[in-house]
Amino acid sequence: MFCFSLTSCCWYFFFFNKTMVLEIEFLSIGSVPFTMTLILDKISLSFSMVVTLISGCVFMFSTKYMEEDEFYWRFTWILLSFVISMNFLIFSGSLFFLLLGWDGLGITSFALIIYYQSKDSLSAGFQTLLVNRLGDVIIVSSSFFYVILGQFSFFAVSMSMSFLILVLSFAALTKSAQFPFSSWLPAAMAAPTPVSALVHSSTLVTAGIYMIIRFSVNLPLSQESCSILLFCGSITCLLGGSAAIFENDLKKIVALSTLSQLGVMVFCLGLGLPMLSLFHLYAHALFKALLFLAAGSILMCSFGNQDIRMLGSVGVSMPLCLVMFNISSLCLIGAPFMSAFFSKHLILEKMFMSNINMFSITLMCLATALTAMYVIRSLKSICWSKSSLKLISINNSNSIYFPMIALGCLSILFGKMFKALDLSLLEVVFITEILSTWINMITLLGLFLGMIFLGRLKSYTLSTLFFLTPFYQNSSMLFSIIKKSLISLDYGWLEIAPMVSKLVNIINKNSVLFNWPNYLSMNRISWILLFIFVYLNF
Repeated sequence: MFCFSLTSCCWYFFFFNKTMVLEIEFLSIGSVPFTMTLILDKISLSFSMVVTLISGCVFMFSTKYMEEDEFYWRFTWILLSFVISMNFLIFSGSLFFLLLGWDGLGITSFALIIYYQSKDSLSAGFQTLLVNRLGDVIIVSSSFFYVILGQFSFFAVSMSMSFLILVLSFAALTKSAQFPFSSWLPAAMAAPTPVSALVHSSTLVTAGIYMIIRFSVNLPLSQESCSILLFCGSITCLLGGSAAIFENDLKKIVALSTLSQLGVMVFCLGLGLPMLSLFHLYAHALFKALLFLAAGSILMCSFGNQDIRMLGSVGVSMPLCLVMFNISSLCLIGAPFMSAFFSKHLILEKMFMSNINMFSITLMCLATALTAMYVIRSLKSICWSKSSLKLISINNSNSIYFPMIALGCLSILFGKMFKALDLSLLEVVFITEILSTWINMITLLGLFLGMIFLGRLKSYTLSTLFFLTPFYQNSSMLFSIIKKSLISLDYGWLEIAPMVSKLVNIINKNSVLFNWPNYLSMNRISWILLFIFVYLNF
């Protein structure tokens, strides 16, 4: 993986101002050619470089994390297939090559999520599969529009493809866990930690965002598409932040932070800034992989304990891991001198500069404060609280610390380095000093609230995003109050025949008129009365 990443880096400098399109025609019907198209340019090569670099670090970490697993090599081959499918999607330039990578991601992610074969992992795997299948249906349905346009390549786009891009944007929202398809992301935490580090950083959740970026670089998004992306991005960002402050599971908090950052990227796409969104995608991929590896090493030391209330001062026993956890947490809030500062802070400044609605701006400001709030809450529990674990196992393996050191250095240096390398990422901002100070004040407010927030409450609805899948498993928890009322209705006036039987019994006790012969049972009488009642009313 590291060799492939280095190769992509060399090709990136070669294709910095060039684009190469490779087309392989395997079928032609009339004037419509069916081709397999690959695109080699700075976007695809840089993204592949980041994906393979993170994959190499995750593979090295998994050698220690999964060393006692009986089916380690099966896990490695499935994870390798997952990375290969992502690279197919990155270099795809036609519908068929896109479907090959898109379906490959869906199938291999399902196999990785259900790897432990427990009840929770099976439920999470099928939930993820169902949402991804919805995106597959939308992409397959879009093939009709490709036939109408007379091509199956989305590299040479035109204004006539604006509706097609709008349709494909809905498919991208399912894969990127945007509102209202967000519930599968926290459920996917049932997978092993190396899988979560890869899925939540640079592969599965970024596939839909990368597809929108690929479209919007060649053709500006329509006003309808931008409005949908602004709404879904701001709602998703607020949803992830509000759910994370009520969560006590460490992996769930990191997963919900991914949801919040994905909302920032989609919101940036709605602003019409695809390259800035790609820049934040790269920065997020690096520090989120670092955050998952640091969290995974903490779980290894605490023998699988994921409750942050029980992980007090566990980082004191492993100072290097504690430093990496702090670096990745500071990147989440966009702290100065971190890589995410050059992207996230600029996105918020461009938000105040644009002419979007006040509703989206308010939601993003609230989400920014909530991000700082849950980050400082997790740091307070893991780094600053009193020790609560009596037994801790320390791992000093190089396969654990080398990936974290590499990703930690990139999390600090990548923002400044990549921004100086690619001038297309530069954006000019003209806002008042008050608005610029307001962005910093929102973050400081979130940090202050996180310091005083006790976090004793837990919201099942928010932490699982259960209300987005009301008809899936455990739906009885939401409708339990309604079901209690329905029980009295089922045995009450809704049961017409038993009600009539009770009425006849009462009348028989007080009147001789209804003393029918013994052979005529009470059940028949109830049905006769029911028939008379229906006949008189209709």
